[in-house]
Amino acid sequence: MANHRSALKRIRSSQTKQETNKYQHKTTRTYIKRLREETKKPEAEKLLKEVTHMIDKLAKKNVIHKNKASNLKSSLTKKVNALK
Repeated sequence: MANHRSALKRIRSSQTKQETNKYQHKTTRTYIKRLREETKKPEAEKLLKEVTHMIDKLAKKNVIHKNKASNLKSSLTKKVNALK
């Protein structure tokens, strides 16, 4: 257990950040799943814009790697463009 006041604060703040990152990551995965299941192009395009924004935010905060973010956005865009 930490002895210093600053170490205790660091533990509390890192736990808070971890919880928010976990929540945002899980939410993004849910939206990606919805987008992959979408069959109508207009709704998929609208959802793609949201999902892309969420993925970019995760990559910016280093929750996911920037290359993974790029690969996800690319594959999702291909899927949406293939819809009729």
